[in-house]
Amino acid sequence: MTVQSTTSTAPAEQTAASGITPDRIAGIHHITAFAATAKENLAFYTNVLGLRLVKQTVNFDDPGTYHYYFGDYHGRPGSILTFFPIEHAAPGRGGTGEVAATTFAVPRGSLEFWRQRLAGAGVQDVVTETRFGSEVLTFSDHDGTSLELVEVTPGESGTAPAGATTSPSSGVPAGQAIGGFFGATLRVRDIADTGSLLTGTFGYEVQATEGRRTRYVAAAPASEAGRYLDVVTDGLNARLQAGAGTVHHIALRVSDDASQQRFSDRLSRRGYQVTEQRDRSYFRSVYFRERGGVLFELATDGPGFATDEPVEALGGALKLPNWLERGRREIAAALPAIS
Repeated sequence: MTVQSTTSTAPAEQTAASGITPDRIAGIHHITAFAATAKENLAFYTNVLGLRLVKQTVNFDDPGTYHYYFGDYHGRPGSILTFFPIEHAAPGRGGTGEVAATTFAVPRGSLEFWRQRLAGAGVQDVVTETRFGSEVLTFSDHDGTSLELVEVTPGESGTAPAGATTSPSSGVPAGQAIGGFFGATLRVRDIADTGSLLTGTFGYEVQATEGRRTRYVAAAPASEAGRYLDVVTDGLNARLQAGAGTVHHIALRVSDDASQQRFSDRLSRRGYQVTEQRDRSYFRSVYFRERGGVLFELATDGPGFATDEPVEALGGALKLPNWLERGRREIAAALPAIS
């Protein structure tokens, strides 16, 4: 396919009185999906993909369900894939208005390592594609969650920081380890509204178009993880049906509460219904659904995952927010048994 390179400068949306150029989105903060079995979900992402279990907590709105956060050693924004493993959840069905794939970055020259590793773990649907001139390894986890690996060179989006460490039980060498997100793919019926949101409100720029796929890049340093969002249009009439193997929402990074509020105000002026701020203990969030159907979150960088346990102990114990602590015994007893 021919790659058509384009350049689009997002409207500045400056405040006339102050002349201040507003915040830009740094990239993806985290992505949250559904799984069907807590034990299998934990084993795949730590033992096979080599991600670290950064935090084990519960769904704050449904404390009988785990909420796992997987990421790099330090739990950096831009490396975090989270799951609600709902035991025996029915499989979901992909469609328009979904995050169709999550793409991780791996060091250049490591795709062959990953082909062999995934095959050895029994992953059956490993396929190699060429996209925007780069080789992409596509596959799914045991629930059907669509995942991808793309090679990057040092300094590019998703590169592992110095001293990054893989999950100790995984056996993934540091030279082949996942560093963080490269990006994600959104599937919508019509690109107009979604593209306008990304460029006009969030400061993304169009980088290139290849067939039905358009790549947007965040106006952030090249080293920031998760800078890329691909928007794919198709003729599917079916909308996303949530369930195991599908993504619930994608969260974009904002620096702090003030930045989040400015984005919320901007979205409200454009007619989006934005929720009130919600305290997620490790970040603060607002949510809205864009007109293509994708559920977005804007999440603050802080306070971070080391707020209730040291970095070296991240993920080692069940953590609950203060308002759930008094029910710890009952909550822990209701959660599925895992090793």
